[in-house]
Amino acid sequence: MKGYVICGIQQVGIGVKNLGEAWKWYIDQFGMDCRIFEDEAEAKLMLPYTGGQPRSRHAALALNLQSGGGFEIWQYKGRDPLPINGEIRLGDLGIIACKMKVKNIDEAYSFYRGNGVTLPAEPADDPSGAKSFFVKDPYGNIFQMVGRNAWFMNENKVSGGSYGAIIGVSDIEKARIVYSDILGYDEVAYDMRGIFPDLATIPGGSEELRRVLLRRLQPVAGPFSRIFGTSEIELISSPVKPGRKIFEGRFWGDLGFIHLCFDIRNMDELKAWCSEKGFPFTVDSKKSHEGNSFDMGEAAGHFSYLADPDGTLIEFVETHRIPLLKKLGWYLNIKERDPYKPLPNWMVKTLKFSRVKL
Repeated sequence: MKGYVICGIQQVGIGVKNLGEAWKWYIDQFGMDCRIFEDEAEAKLMLPYTGGQPRSRHAALALNLQSGGGFEIWQYKGRDPLPINGEIRLGDLGIIACKMKVKNIDEAYSFYRGNGVTLPAEPADDPSGAKSFFVKDPYGNIFQMVGRNAWFMNENKVSGGSYGAIIGVSDIEKARIVYSDILGYDEVAYDMRGIFPDLATIPGGSEELRRVLLRRLQPVAGPFSRIFGTSEIELISSPVKPGRKIFEGRFWGDLGFIHLCFDIRNMDELKAWCSEKGFPFTVDSKKSHEGNSFDMGEAAGHFSYLADPDGTLIEFVETHRIPLLKKLGWYLNIKERDPYKPLPNWMVKTLKFSRVKL
C-alpha cells in the first residue's frame, strides 16, 4: 500500500434539491442520524467539476453508528441542481447504486415494504449465492441492501451505513488500477458475464453484463476503521451496449451519487502512488492551503480527488479534527495519532451525542 492507510469508506456523496427533506428520509429509513459536520460555504476548490466557478453549497456529513460509512448530503445554494436526462441504467458509467449493510435481509425487506419504500423486487441471490434487494429513495437513487454480520454498535436499527458501491465502467481491467491497485480491493469474489436474475428489475438488467465483485484481502486500519468496517466494490460493464457517463454535461453536486469517499492517513504517500499509477489528484486541498488543514466548519482535514478511467470521482479525506462533544467544546485532534491504530470504542461512541432529529 506504499505507506498510506485506507481506513474505510467514509461516505458516499449524494446531490439533492432539499438537504433537510432528504436527510430526514435518510434518518427514517437508513438511520443516518449522527451529524459529523454541517456547513454552508463556497466550494472553491472543485473548479474542474463546477464549471470553473466557485459554487455555494449546504452540506452535511451523517453517520449511522451501527456500522458502515456515511452520507455527505450536498445541496447547491443559488443554483438549481440538474437531474440526469432519463434514467440511470446498468451499463452506464459512474456510481449506479450505493450498497448498504443490513442485519437480516428478510426482516429488512419487510421493514421497507411496510414503510412504503419503492422495492423493485423481492430479495434474490447474487452470483455468489448471497441474498440482496434494491430500494429507491424518493429522488430516484438506487440502494442495494446486503446482509452482513459485523457491527460496531447495536442501536436497534434495521440498517447500517454505506457498504460500497456498484460502479459502471467501460473497461474493468483499466478500472481495477484504481479500485484494486490504489484502493486495495484486490480479492475477486466473482467475475461473471451473462444476464442476472437479481438485476432484472433494474433498468438495463435484462441485458448481458459483466460483473466483478471486489473485496479487500487486507483489513482496514486507522482511527475510524472499527465503525467504517469492511466494504466491497462491484464493477459492471456492458460488453454489448456501453452506456453514457452519468455526469456527462452536469456538475459535481448535481442530483445523484456525486462521489465515493475514503477516509485515509498519509495523504502525501497516497498522492505519490496515485501519480505513479497514472491517476494524479485532480483536486488537492493540501496544495491549495500550503499544507494547512481545510476547515469544514465543525471538522477539519485535507481532501483530494481523482477520477477513474471513466471520470467517476473518488475522494480521499485525511481527517484532522472532528467534534465529539460539541456542546462541551470537546474536539478530537487525530493528526498526530498512530495512523494504523483504531480509536478506543468509547471515544467513537461519544459521537452518539451528535444525533439530530429532523
